[in-house]
Amino acid sequence: MGQLPNCWEHLNTLEFLDLSNNKLSGKIPQSMGTLVNLEALVLRHNNFIGDLPFTLKNCTRLDILDLSENLLSGPIPSWIGQSLQQLQILSLRVNHFNGSVPVHLCYLRQIHILDLSRNNLSKGIPTCLRNYTAMMESRVITSQIVMGRRISSTSISPLIYDSNVLLMWKGQDHMYWNPENLLKSIDLSSNDLTGEVPKELGYLLGLVSLNLSRNNLHGQIPSEIGNLNSLEFLDLSRNHISGKIPSTLSKIDRLAVLDLSNNDLNGRIPWGRQLQTFDGSSFEGNTNLCGQQLNKSCPGEDEDSIFYGALYMSLGLGFFAGFWGLLGPILLWQPWRIAYLRFLNRLTDYILLMVEVNMAKCHMWFKG
Repeated sequence: MGQLPNCWEHLNTLEFLDLSNNKLSGKIPQSMGTLVNLEALVLRHNNFIGDLPFTLKNCTRLDILDLSENLLSGPIPSWIGQSLQQLQILSLRVNHFNGSVPVHLCYLRQIHILDLSRNNLSKGIPTCLRNYTAMMESRVITSQIVMGRRISSTSISPLIYDSNVLLMWKGQDHMYWNPENLLKSIDLSSNDLTGEVPKELGYLLGLVSLNLSRNNLHGQIPSEIGNLNSLEFLDLSRNHISGKIPSTLSKIDRLAVLDLSNNDLNGRIPWGRQLQTFDGSSFEGNTNLCGQQLNKSCPGEDEDSIFYGALYMSLGLGFFAGFWGLLGPILLWQPWRIAYLRFLNRLTDYILLMVEVNMAKCHMWFKG
């Protein structure tokens, strides 16, 4: 409770600092920038205000920077990407940051979790996301993601730090311990972002969770998202995304949560083994969208069903009339059946005779 003192230069050997879930207020002290050995700075769920101190750019060994759930404001500083290039977790969610998403964040090649949700960010999503090389590795086994504590300390390495982060996962906030080893996530939801969904997201093959909901994005869903075979959570709801749903989404076998609701999508919901597992709530609020999940026929389907129904009925009637018109008398009337069998015997005899005559002619031709 209260404010932090501005005397951190005396603790420059500190490696882990976690002051989360207190009632700390005021500004983050400038002297925290002297903690050059710091690997984790967690100030989550306090009442800090103002801009981020410029001196934090000196903490170049940071792996974790979690300043979520505070009252911080101003633009997200570009020095985060320029100086803190070892970051694996960056969480600035639930603050008052404004301005655009800095392109300099694309320098964070080791980033595993990027959470800028529930701020006041505007403009477009940077297209340089393919620079997140750590997210391009699809070797994560998501079934091992845990919500409980796994490591405390050992006699061999007593300085092990249990990193933890609060994330929106499948619609609810969860606390994850050591998530940088297991989870790769991008959450830019609940901002005022505009522009299109970058197709470059399709290069992040290790991405497990992507949440761009509650923005003002427009354009189409890039088909490249279908390349994300590790994706389990995809939320693009409450935007202005238009066009058709790409059929490539049906290739994502691990997709467990899909929300495309409240957009301007149109056309038929693609048919695929994975998309058929989602109900109408994943697609509702798209006026011109149709398909089985919404119990809504697409334009032309009624006419086609009537046409094919009439076609199949006429084929059935034709088969019935032909079968009984030709074979019925043969099967049911003995004189016709006897005449038909005699005809088949004569035809067989004639064919056999012609075969023997032709074989004899060939034999004579070879001798001559």
